[in-house]
Amino acid sequence: MNITQYAVSELKDPTGILTGERYEFRIYLDFEEDDELLEEDAAGLRTIYVVDGESDKITATYFFKKGTEQALDFELEDEEIEEVLEFCRANVEKTS
Repeated sequence: MNITQYAVSELKDPTGILTGERYEFRIYLDFEEDDELLEEDAAGLRTIYVVDGESDKITATYFFKKGTEQALDFELEDEEIEEVLEFCRANVEKTS
């Protein structure tokens, strides 16, 4: 998985019910030629990253299609989840 660019925005909870800070990451990726996601015309990954005190986690992810932003039915593997989590940790600080 090769990240080519990304956008991040903070999500506000208008109800005040949710704790912590939430960020939406739109991560754009290059895929290997033999990757099934390339064949599905995937553009990247949308991720919700939550920071609550000393802990952080990814609460939602989905791949999306170029142009239409349609969600694709693919899941990240465990090692990819860790890679995305590390990427979010490193890049959320740049927005604060």
